[in-house]
Amino acid sequence: MTGADAWARLIASGAPVRDPVAVVVAHADDETLWTGAALGRMADCRLVHLTDSSPRDLGDARRSGFATRGAYAAARMEELDAALVALDASPRRFAYEVPDQEAFEHVPTLVERLVIDCAGVAAIATHPYEGGHPDHDAAALAVRAAADRLGVPVVEFASYNLHGGERVWARFEPDPGCPEHGRPLLPGERARIDRALAAHASQAGVFGDWRPEVERWRAAPRYDFTRPPPGEGCLYDGFGWALTSRRWRERAGAWA
Repeated sequence: MTGADAWARLIASGAPVRDPVAVVVAHADDETLWTGAALGRMADCRLVHLTDSSPRDLGDARRSGFATRGAYAAARMEELDAALVALDASPRRFAYEVPDQEAFEHVPTLVERLVIDCAGVAAIATHPYEGGHPDHDAAALAVRAAADRLGVPVVEFASYNLHGGERVWARFEPDPGCPEHGRPLLPGERARIDRALAAHASQAGVFGDWRPEVERWRAAPRYDFTRPPPGEGCLYDGFGWALTSRRWRERAGAWA
């Protein structure tokens, strides 16, 4: 199997994935929210977390009861341990430990590490470039650069983005050249994901009662990372962060 669309079809079908693949996500809990049902079907999976899931700003840490960034990051990794058990998944794990919201500052280094850690895989799965979170977009950029060097296809899982003025979960911005492939989750899969999301207790305020009901996959489009992401705008521009989508694109112009 060589083409990205064929890979998207396979993963979305619910069939076992026997060839080696890499799943590259920005934060602990992304693997559960977007690929939770698929991880247990991947016999040879490398799971890469680009960040340590802990911002330098201690707001998130303190809301979760942690006094330091390091303690919050450690707790996020412990939650990940429990979530993978709940998902019945045992990937090889790689943690790059970049601070949350800062992946865009490290894209060249991330690409070099991904080229090494993803060598020998048949495909790489990651976030779409949709302006949901700057680390999601950095993952899309870094994975595309690394995959092109490795000569492997890139597939995407649906994440979240801005639509109708609100955050919309597990929905792709349509691309006519990259049709999506979906499959309703089975009751057992939904139960495993529910247990795994419960393990990510520090993030309960983020995803709340939302739970995935459908797996959605597609071949990754050839994005122009120097232009605004597809869709209605950039969700994180409304978060009040120092990092804006304009600044992100200015830096991406040096790397894309």
